[in-house]
Amino acid sequence: MSVENDSSQVQSLADGSGFPTFPVAPGYRVNVRSGPGTNYSVIDVLPYGASVGIRCQCDGTTVSGPYGTSDIWDCIGNGRFVSDAYVKTGSDGYVATRCG
Repeated sequence: MSVENDSSQVQSLADGSGFPTFPVAPGYRVNVRSGPGTNYSVIDVLPYGASVGIRCQCDGTTVSGPYGTSDIWDCIGNGRFVSDAYVKTGSDGYVATRCG
């Protein structure tokens, strides 16, 4: 199954979550935090080659990464957030509903 986001790129729903899945930047192990910012605890680390299902997105700490500088954080599970600067969504803006 697939879904098109605003940038007209087709994204997979293969993780079974029902949420669009996007790849994490190649060559990076990305910190998963308990909230939308670098001031939140690291609770997990994504492995190389990971993809994430984005449930919703929100504003948080500004982070620079391989896909630019962004203050958007992607919620990938209950209390699990990664910086959008490390996720290839094909957009500099929101590609999912806002959290909250």
